[in-house]
Amino acid sequence: MMKSQFLLNPEITFLNHGSFGACPKPIFEDYQKWQLELEREPIQFITKTGLKYLNDSKQALASYINCDADDFVYVPNPTTAMNTVIKSLKLKAGDEILSTNQEYGAIKKTWNYYCQKANAEFVEAPISLPLVSKEKFLEEFWSALTPKTTIVFLSHITSETALIFPIKEIIEKAKILGLMTIIDGAHAPGHIDLDLKMLDPDVYTGACHKWMLTPKGNSFLYVKKHLQNQIEPLIVSWGYESAFPSHSKFLDWHQYNGTRDFSAYLTTPKAINWLKENDWKTKTDVCKKQLLEYYPIVAKELDADVICPLTNDFLGQICSIPIQTKEPFLLKELLYNKYKIEIPVVVTPKQNYLRISFQAYNGLKEIETLIDAIRDIKRSGNLL
Repeated sequence: MMKSQFLLNPEITFLNHGSFGACPKPIFEDYQKWQLELEREPIQFITKTGLKYLNDSKQALASYINCDADDFVYVPNPTTAMNTVIKSLKLKAGDEILSTNQEYGAIKKTWNYYCQKANAEFVEAPISLPLVSKEKFLEEFWSALTPKTTIVFLSHITSETALIFPIKEIIEKAKILGLMTIIDGAHAPGHIDLDLKMLDPDVYTGACHKWMLTPKGNSFLYVKKHLQNQIEPLIVSWGYESAFPSHSKFLDWHQYNGTRDFSAYLTTPKAINWLKENDWKTKTDVCKKQLLEYYPIVAKELDADVICPLTNDFLGQICSIPIQTKEPFLLKELLYNKYKIEIPVVVTPKQNYLRISFQAYNGLKEIETLIDAIRDIKRSGNLL
């Protein structure tokens, strides 16, 4: 059982890998190794040796996601990445950012904050659920395009509805239209195949601490070369007008921003090797197959329908099921406190969802545990 390889509490049925991930013991030990080296000689680590390790880590990640190592910087999380980018965009009055009605709440807040300051508009294309096809999705998405649209922003895999969006097709059309493309790929690395040279977005951010299994606080911000000088540092520090400039102002601005423990970034090579050594691709392919089988079964228990076709075009190792409850937060607490199930209840303005993550440390017995809990809650007439 793969769960013994992780630090997760064995008494908890953990079906919420999608929120913050989970780290295997060998990768966490690698993390602690870097932290120990930092504390033993902090000056050398922060100013010299650690920078070499950081470059090695970037080379490993660049190969994994297929891009130039000079075209991305490490950041603590995708929210930091998106704040860095959106703050730099110099939005003008009347500009429209074309997005969807299924984006991550924290990033919607970021867009709305800066749009209000600039008198611009964040446009949420109404994507109908259940999804029927890529063609229908693209039709609905582009129906919200106007002459004022300047930027396209959407998730690669959504947080609320756990759907894989056809971003390749979106990016290709956006290029033809001359629109900037910004992709929130928080859930993509280690979850689905990710090839940035093939996708060719203008901006992409992804988390390594979710499905790539690194410790928390390890993400990246990728920006195409011709746009890098436009992305200003969120934190102005020694990298700005550096006394020892490197070959890239983009790297100087965003990599050198004050004292911090960047040990989590250095675990990327270990994580990539661990995934290979443990044949993670085969294991997660099994997870995806099993989730497709159990998604409609759990949905039926909740008197709900699936929200997309049951294929890997739309689903990976995570799915969301509509639920009818007037007390979503109490339901989440009940599932944890009484049934020892860690699972998110996602609250949106129009629909609430129970979101299941199915990682290689999960077994079908844990899905059955969830089903038993749902049945028990329904019998009691409590919250479902």
